[in-house]
Amino acid sequence: MYHMAKASVRDLRYQFRKVEDLLNQGEEIQITKRKRVIATLVPERVKKKPEIPDYIGRLKRIYKKPLQVTGAELISKDRENRF
Repeated sequence: MYHMAKASVRDLRYQFRKVEDLLNQGEEIQITKRKRVIATLVPERVKKKPEIPDYIGRLKRIYKKPLQVTGAELISKDRENRF
């Protein structure tokens, strides 16, 4: 492979691991066929992790007093009554 700023179609086929490593490093690669650029490979942007809502904080804001019983305790108590 060349400077790895460019890679031929043949390089993609037989040395894809090297091309993939460069993409993982954030480098853009031009794909050539017969010394003409036919495409550009651009690394995927890093996706942000979705924020997890603060359910307990929301409950505290709504009811303004501490919760006296947890959900796990309610389930446990319900299961005791069934058996």
